[in-house]
Amino acid sequence: MATPPTMRNIVSLAAVSVLATGLLLGGGQAAAQDSRLPDIGSSAGEVLGPAQQKQYGEMTLAQLRNYGYTLDDPLLGGWLQSIGDKLGAASDKPRQPFTLFLLRDRQVNAFATLGGYVAVNAGLVLAANREDEVAAVLSHEIAHVTQSHVLRAVERAQRDSVPILLAMLGAIAVAQTSHSSSAGNGAMAVMASAQGLMAQRQINYTRDNESEADRIGIRTLARSGYDPTAMADFFEKLQTIIRSNQGDERERTPDYLQTHPVTLTRISEARQRALQLQKSNAFVPDDKVVDNPLLPASLRIGNALAHGDSGQFPWARERLRVLSADTPAAATREYEKLRRAGSLTDAQRYGLALSRLLDGHAAVAADEFGPLLDAHPGNVWITLGLAQAEARSSRIAAADARFEALLARMPGNRAVALTYAGMLDERNTPIAGKRAQAILRPLLSSAASDPVFQQTFARSSEIAGDPVRAGEAYAEAAYLNGRPEQALVQLNTLKKRGDVDYYARSRIDARIAAITPTVLELRRQGVRDEDLDRR
Repeated sequence: MATPPTMRNIVSLAAVSVLATGLLLGGGQAAAQDSRLPDIGSSAGEVLGPAQQKQYGEMTLAQLRNYGYTLDDPLLGGWLQSIGDKLGAASDKPRQPFTLFLLRDRQVNAFATLGGYVAVNAGLVLAANREDEVAAVLSHEIAHVTQSHVLRAVERAQRDSVPILLAMLGAIAVAQTSHSSSAGNGAMAVMASAQGLMAQRQINYTRDNESEADRIGIRTLARSGYDPTAMADFFEKLQTIIRSNQGDERERTPDYLQTHPVTLTRISEARQRALQLQKSNAFVPDDKVVDNPLLPASLRIGNALAHGDSGQFPWARERLRVLSADTPAAATREYEKLRRAGSLTDAQRYGLALSRLLDGHAAVAADEFGPLLDAHPGNVWITLGLAQAEARSSRIAAADARFEALLARMPGNRAVALTYAGMLDERNTPIAGKRAQAILRPLLSSAASDPVFQQTFARSSEIAGDPVRAGEAYAEAAYLNGRPEQALVQLNTLKKRGDVDYYARSRIDARIAAITPTVLELRRQGVRDEDLDRR
């Protein structure tokens, strides 16, 4: 974001605001609709360049974080991104980077936006029975990106919706500058009206877009080593959810079906395509043969190079069940209800232990994690949970030994490093802070865009007695969490410190130069950081 925003950037900023507001009003539906406009032609490549597309995706993610909709967990994020990386490498555009992230919402939904950014609701993972089904939805969304469906949608949005988007910005500005309930209600009314207009124009991709995304997505599934029949299986599951739910209309219709209508014909076509792929040996589970688009057509390789299911899905789903619950206690009650219906699986026992750990019962959690690790030696999900439980139940030596062994076994693993550093930070001693800094430093370049990393590194630096590094990281975390104005204020304040050396000052000046244009454009549109305005 080093270049000054253009009118396209203004539209992007407004669109992000529409997205966040739609989530507030509709629980995620507008977010999905934001990327589901009709296909209107073949000039999409002229709308935005790759750098601008990436900028839009970054802004969307930052604003979703700002409004608290994302679920930024290193373990879950690593698992989801690994699926996206696998699918992206096997897609029609293997050089296109994809960034996958989780939303806390338990509605079944997923959507793609510009720059290869793909969001997945917690509810979608919880509804799936296996990783192949999650991968099926992701492959469909990735196909919307690789086939330029999302980019063509933006062309339509820019042509038709600029006045609506700018009006939304005005309404948001009014809401931010006035603290009266009547002004807030008026702004919400304006935003609701604008949302209605946007929804009317963005209701769905065309039928051809959906069919193409299904076809390309199923092929990508097969190339990645996943079961291509999983797409039809998951569509059938969504129809079952609709029939079984007894709530209101919104609860009966998952958001994903509102933007991706599923018919019996579509399910049948998806299953037929998958069977054709299996018969043509593009995907043969028994023989472990898979077609790779990066190799000559005559060459077939074993699935050892193109694995499908990672084996992590059961643990990921239960961790997500806990972290998406309203409270850890609520998650514990969910597991108690599941146990009354039958015995818990090992993955569900892991989820129960995690909920107790997060609810402050570390000793109980440690006693539950222990037998699970005996049954699943080397399991990272369980090992990290046990190490955390030991650390929080005053078994420091055992926890550190477990963490250090994991670090030695998995150097550079973000989840391991961040979890260990987080536990060290809780001790709040200079020695612990310096050890945490040492653990995190190797990730400084690769994890620079991760707000969890920046927040953890900031705290580690702070307690280690390194206030300049701490200040830089806190500012970066604010920026990544959708608070660029707050980040700019922090950097300008940090720059005035007497202990800032030449190298730190150069880094700070570079970030100020990169962030300032965005903050100035937001101010020009009347959008201010309300927390700063209250000071």
